[in-house]
Amino acid sequence: MTDTWAPTCLMAAWHAHEGELHRWLTRHLNDPVTAQDLLQDVFIKALRQGSRFCDVANARAWLFEVSRNALTDHLRRHHDLDALPDDVPALEADPPAAVDSLATCLPRVLSELSEADRDAIVQCDLNGMSQEDYAQKLGITLPGAKSRVQRARKRLRERLLTSCKVVLNARGAVCCFTPRPP
Repeated sequence: MTDTWAPTCLMAAWHAHEGELHRWLTRHLNDPVTAQDLLQDVFIKALRQGSRFCDVANARAWLFEVSRNALTDHLRRHHDLDALPDDVPALEADPPAAVDSLATCLPRVLSELSEADRDAIVQCDLNGMSQEDYAQKLGITLPGAKSRVQRARKRLRERLLTSCKVVLNARGAVCCFTPRPP
């Protein structure tokens, strides 16, 4: 339970730093009225500390940290959002059909990879084996297995981009591809 009275150490720290805190908040908000409201919130938080405030090693730093947090919270709550133009397409909720149909190209591209690359992709990505278990299976170190899987993924990606004419959107997701004949 916190004390409801204001200890002398709190009042001394508050009087010493109140003006500086108000100027700092006003400068960041460019609004003295809102700065005064946030300053009042900071004082209430300090007041709730009661006699525990006296245990704070650096009262000025504590007051500025609480002020900074109050400012950040205020800016998050009152962040102006820009309206999007009407011609911006809506994001698709489900992955495009191209991702599902890409599965027809994947087996062919996998068969064109080296046996080691194909094994790394199949075991870790398709069968869900952990890279740690994969390392143990091969008798290599975990960093070695991670490197092997990453190189295999890179080569698979390159093959998908060139062989299946995969096209990625701005976010790096598959948007479409050209299937290869079997």
